[in-house]
Amino acid sequence: MANVGLYRSNRQNMIAGVMGGIAERFGWNANLLRIIFVLVSIMSAAFPGILVYLVLWLIMPKKQFQIDPAHGYKNPVRMVNQDANPYH
Repeated sequence: MANVGLYRSNRQNMIAGVMGGIAERFGWNANLLRIIFVLVSIMSAAFPGILVYLVLWLIMPKKQFQIDPAHGYKNPVRMVNQDANPYH
């Protein structure tokens, strides 16, 4: 499945998943992107960086949860073994 568009990440989120979503889309390291974003924000008196982050938070949709067929669920439902039930 191709990465199309920008989405807020479900997996790599610290605040809202904005930087994690951008990193997933372009195949970058999310932590490095966060550090660069903070440094650029500090150098520009922090206000524009915070404003940009808030705007991205509002306009970027949250990525829909998808089940990876190769890996299945992250927390699978535990099945009860009918043969192990002594009262069956």
